[in-house]
Amino acid sequence: MKSYKTEKRTQKIISVANARQKSLRIILENIHDPHNVSAIFRTCDAVGIQKVSLIYYIEKFPKIGKKTSGSAFKWVEKDKYKDVKSCFDNLRAEGYSIYASTLDENAVSFYDLDFTKKVAIVMGNEHRGISEEVARLADKKFFIPMLGMVQSLNVSVATAVVLYEALRQRQKKGMYEKSEFTKEELEDLINLWCKK
Repeated sequence: MKSYKTEKRTQKIISVANARQKSLRIILENIHDPHNVSAIFRTCDAVGIQKVSLIYYIEKFPKIGKKTSGSAFKWVEKDKYKDVKSCFDNLRAEGYSIYASTLDENAVSFYDLDFTKKVAIVMGNEHRGISEEVARLADKKFFIPMLGMVQSLNVSVATAVVLYEALRQRQKKGMYEKSEFTKEELEDLINLWCKK
């Protein structure tokens, strides 16, 4: 007989798995600070993102800290790339549009974007921002409106701001109420998580 604690954990796993947003992805390009990467994973878990793509060809692939990520790395999948094109090609083959964060004259406010579509969001390096290749290949470029003297946010904070706008839009459309996974995919995910 299952204990109350085990039953409660299983129910939470089922509930969280059902709310996972398969159609929303984050792409991190050469983000240097592993604490920032860990914090981003924590936010991804909080808003229901199932997979993060890591593009690293300057910096080394980050070690994701258990403490900083709040163990989110256990619940959020990652795939790794050593170049932009292969990552974008794979995502586009799966039907994703790609939105990149940048301060650019052609960028639009992130409030003007539709995050309820199948979309992957690129966040760039803390100092350099996104690469010229990402800017050239992205479907849309966006910025976060700011009214202060300093025109930048920490990358993990910026990611959280954007993802919570995505969550708001998706909740409004009822996208967290019905799983985006097939029955088989959902069962596989729940079984995998129950073993962790």
